[in-house]
Amino acid sequence: MLQPRQFGMLILLTLMWGSNWPMMKFSLREITPLWFRALTMGGGALALALYFLARGQSLRLPRSEWARVAWLAVPNIIAWHFFSILGLRELASGRASILGFTMPVWTVLIGVLLGVERLGPRVLISLAAAIAAVGLLSFHELSRLAGRPLGVAWMQLAALGWAAGTVMMRRTRSALPTEVVTVWMLVIGALFFWTVAPLAEPPPLLSRFSPAMWASLAWGVFLNYGYAQVLWFNLARELPPSASAFSVMAVPLVGIATATAIVGERPTLTDALAAACIMTAIASALIRRAPTPATPRA
Repeated sequence: MLQPRQFGMLILLTLMWGSNWPMMKFSLREITPLWFRALTMGGGALALALYFLARGQSLRLPRSEWARVAWLAVPNIIAWHFFSILGLRELASGRASILGFTMPVWTVLIGVLLGVERLGPRVLISLAAAIAAVGLLSFHELSRLAGRPLGVAWMQLAALGWAAGTVMMRRTRSALPTEVVTVWMLVIGALFFWTVAPLAEPPPLLSRFSPAMWASLAWGVFLNYGYAQVLWFNLARELPPSASAFSVMAVPLVGIATATAIVGERPTLTDALAAACIMTAIASALIRRAPTPATPRA
């Protein structure tokens, strides 16, 4: 049974991860997607590294681990953050969060393809519910005159990248602490975005940022990439699998609920039905499964 401290931390983490979707959408009003990732991920990696160093955690990365960590960073950090921010630019934030959190379903399906999961009733229910959610949102975007079906595709690529990265994390044997792997994956991801952003987008005019924009960037650096990760590292060692699953299930719902206040989005009946499908899919995919150490997901 969860202790009151654990329960409070879990609620706080879920609220932070869920509300981060509309916060990112708010930021994209004044900054382009790749520069947003470069600034927040770079700052977040630095903040997280300073925190762990202050706690006495060594962040030394042995040369023998360089290739392994870089390989893990490609799907876990680069693919997820690249495709998800492109999808968020096209879609409502609540809708993007629903699509992004199809990830546990694709993780199970990849496991089936690799022979480590059985295609049993639980997997079939999860797959059917996820397909229903994606189908609902895809049809809604295609049927609207100003719909953005490409955003659905971006978010599914992001979810597949995250799922592939999760499977790779489970199958990788390394003596490195999770904190070390996460910080260095963030550093690699930040280097990627700092390389790509100047090639693809004009540099942001920092002098024109509004105070709200600076607050949103600070949220991304210190809360999403910083404090939320510290909370998760603490909880990942203590939480039962069911608690982890329900936390993941609640993130899209928080994203939908907070989107109205932060960016003025009004969820539709389609969004509600898709969210219900995703909750069903995640529950079927994750309940009774062992938790996997998380990497930053926003």
